[in-house]
Amino acid sequence: MPPNPTNMCVTCVRTQIDITKDIPRRCTVIYCNTCGKYLQPPKHWLRAELESKELLTFCVKRLKGLNKLKLVDAGFIWTEPHSKQLKVKLTVQAEVLNGAILQQSCVVDYTVVYNMCGECIRANANPDQWVATVQVRQKVDHKRTFLFLEQLILKHGADRRTINVKDNADGLDFFFKSKSHALSFVDFLTQVVPARQGKDSKELVSHDEHTSNYRYKFSFYCEIAHPCKDDLVCFDRRQTRALGGFGPLAIVTRVSNNLQFTDPATLRQVWLDSTQYW
Repeated sequence: MPPNPTNMCVTCVRTQIDITKDIPRRCTVIYCNTCGKYLQPPKHWLRAELESKELLTFCVKRLKGLNKLKLVDAGFIWTEPHSKQLKVKLTVQAEVLNGAILQQSCVVDYTVVYNMCGECIRANANPDQWVATVQVRQKVDHKRTFLFLEQLILKHGADRRTINVKDNADGLDFFFKSKSHALSFVDFLTQVVPARQGKDSKELVSHDEHTSNYRYKFSFYCEIAHPCKDDLVCFDRRQTRALGGFGPLAIVTRVSNNLQFTDPATLRQVWLDSTQYW
């Protein structure tokens, strides 16, 4: 066994010194199961997925007693997703007797307590208490592009800030508690599908004469291009000339923020962005 400044073996040092004694073994975290956010005291709410880096950082920062220790490693120990329990294994180092460095590990149990955040409480108390709405429309009989958009919204979590969604004959209405959230959603739409933004509008809801505060409701309109994947389209003569003799018959072979058209006779392809299409 190599010598060390304590003149004791590692096992004996560990029996006499516990550098993890100031780390609490149990901790409570507040979680809003409506929007998936954790309370970061005093008032901030943080969104984090299970076993994510963000959640691990949040859990470690909740612990007291780490300021005098060097954190070497931290990681989750698997628990049932619905157990309302989180387990984190910490590995720390500290200088002990005569300058010797001791490394020890411990497990901290976190109890997850469900409690709705203020935003969700207000939204559930009055679902119509919205500030901005985004009206998404595609005026076609078959909405294949719209169905594709719904999958992208769920995949990227673009609906996480919505407080309500209502069905419409030509699409969906998304409601938000702030104008900035609605504008972010509009930006997302224009990045993933060929859409154009229509004329915005705002409506005065209330006015406080004493403080000169005005409360508005904002409406944003987005229309998705009519062609869907596998549609057969016919370009007029002017469009055919502008595209260098492309078409006039073409098949829509791809839909993203651009439209890809393929001439079935020559297999020539052209791309049109939303500006060119509209």
